[in-house]
Order: sequence, then C-alpha cells, then structure tokens
Amino acid sequence: MASRIVIALGGNALQKQGEASAIDQQKEAVQTARQLVPLIAQGHQIVIVHGNGPQVGDILLHEEAINTSENPTMPLDSCGAMSQGSIGYWLQQAIGNELKKQGIDMPVATVLTQTVVDSADVAFQNPSKPIGPFYASESEARTAAEARKFVVKEDSGRGWRRVVPSPMPKSIVEKPVIEELINKGYLVIAAGGGGVPVVETDDGFKGVEAVIDKDMSAAVMADMIDAETLIILTSVDAVTIHFRKPDETALHRVTVEEMQHYCDTQEFGAGSMMPKVLASIAFVQKKRGRRKTIIGSLDKVQQSIAGETGTIIS
Repeated sequence: MASRIVIALGGNALQKQGEASAIDQQKEAVQTARQLVPLIAQGHQIVIVHGNGPQVGDILLHEEAINTSENPTMPLDSCGAMSQGSIGYWLQQAIGNELKKQGIDMPVATVLTQTVVDSADVAFQNPSKPIGPFYASESEARTAAEARKFVVKEDSGRGWRRVVPSPMPKSIVEKPVIEELINKGYLVIAAGGGGVPVVETDDGFKGVEAVIDKDMSAAVMADMIDAETLIILTSVDAVTIHFRKPDETALHRVTVEEMQHYCDTQEFGAGSMMPKVLASIAFVQKKRGRRKTIIGSLDKVQQSIAGETGTIIS
C-alpha cells in the first residue's frame, strides 16, 4: 500500500572513506537515487532528510586552512548551510535524472532548512560533539579556544578538538514551504544535516554554532507532515542487541516498549545506534497504531518496506 514516507539518509551514504571529492560523492548520489526511485514508482510519497557529518567536517577543515583576519573561518551554522546546498544539489540532480530515465514526471526540490532549537537546552551547557581539526597539543587547543571563544576537549584518545552543543530539534521554520511542495507533488529534500540550528529571539531567528542529529530532525519532519513511516537508513541491515557478543541478535519486529527497555539497559551505542532508536520511538509513540519506523540498509530499502528485512518498530 502506498504511503507517505520520510527517509533519513546517513552522510556516509554519499561519502565513502577516502572518497571525498565532489565527483565521488555525485557517483554515490546516483547509486542512492537508483535505490530510492523504485519506491516512487510504487506510488510512495517520499521526503528525504540527509546527514552531513563527513561533508560539513570537510568544509570546516577547508575553512580553517585559510583562516586569516582578512578571510576568517565561516561560523558552523553557515558551514552547515553550505553542506545542505551541495548535498541537496547532488541528490536533487541524481534523483531527477533517475526519475526521467524511468519515465516518471516529478519535480525535485531542495529546501534550505532552519531547525529551531531551545536556547535553554542543556546541551549548550555541555558541548560534546567534536568538529574540525585536531590540535598538536592540549596547550595549543586551549590557546585557540581562549582566542576564539569556543570549547575544546580530548577526543577518545586521539587528541584535542573543538566541541559544540547538539541540542534537540523542536520545529522547522520552513514547514509551510515544505508542506506546500509535498502537496503539489514534489519530491522534497529538506532538513539536511538536521537543518541549520537557529534560536528564536526578539528580532527573529538567529543561527547558533551547534549540530543537530539528523535522525531526530527526520522524526520531527515525519511528525510535521504526518507521515505513516519513518525510514532510517544506515550501514547495517537491522538493529542488534548484545552487539559483537556471541549472543548478538538482530531485531526484526519490536514494539516501542521493547526498544525503550533496550535503551534503558544500554544496549545501543550513544554515538551510533542510540539516537536512531530514540528518534524512532519519538515518532511512533505520538500516534500509536498509525505509524512505524524502519531501521535498515540503503541497498535493502525495498525489502524493508515490504517487511522482509530491517528492524520495524511499531
């Protein structure tokens, strides 16, 4: 049965290790389009949210490499907007070309998206997401932090880096535009990288230097447009418990309550699967019985929708 679906693509779906050029990523976008367009041919209405971790990291490294008083590094929110534009362009072109090949007349639009966060979010009190280059020493990192008014921390034994907050997404500024495009039959790409984080002030919205989990933003997007299904595509075919242990077990059909229990018992990695599961729970539990989330791999997305593979949370 055809349905309205939000698909969350990981940033790594476009960039493989050691293949960071625009040409390489455009090739990956073509492969992604070939997996997704058959869903449109089946009648599903698709909205795409994508990650941007590798890409915004590369942009920031480039910015830092030319940082001078005459050409200062762009702030992180602007770097995020740059990545939305470039990734959206690659996906928009690849999907548009694949639609044309398959004889499907459907316009594709990328919406540069601002995602509202709460300025009082506790994440701003404890920045934790590492970004940008590694510093040669702790003293160099702390000197840079003092000069540029940011926070640095040691990153998993690899060295010192800047860290930024990762607040929870609350709403999407461009909601009316996105809904109008969907209702007019467009395939929409939006909230790339979780969206550019903004806070509401007396003068309007203002960008903040932070990152937003794209799966959480995808859940907000899916709720906003009242999608029936949220699909979170990652590098594995299904969510597992007892990861990398002799009794590792893949989960296929599970309830919100079961997944919450696994979260409470720390079955999932905080920086990997946990955000995907929490986003899934948040989406499904708002309208129980009408919604489901699927977590699986891009190359098996059609089988996942058919219920043959992936983790289905309902």
